[in-house]
Amino acid sequence: MFRILFLLFAGMGLGYLLRGRAVTRKTGQGVHVTICVLLFVFGSSIGSDASLMERFGSYGGQAVVIALLTTAGSLLAGVVAQRLIFGKGGRK
Repeated sequence: MFRILFLLFAGMGLGYLLRGRAVTRKTGQGVHVTICVLLFVFGSSIGSDASLMERFGSYGGQAVVIALLTTAGSLLAGVVAQRLIFGKGGRK
């Protein structure tokens, strides 16, 4: 757990030191690809788990509701944070 937090903060520090350079402007595409790959691997690991897939019928509806509400909450929090940081008119 602490190793993950350390890596997160180390990356934030490195990004802060290298801000404005060409390498940091190109990271957005890499982040997008990495997230897509992680989601695919996560989905394939869930799909390959036979015991989980057998119980999907009894827990599937609850899982869908939780996933949708979590996604909606994250999107709402992102919009609120963007408005608080950048204001209604876009970037400052």
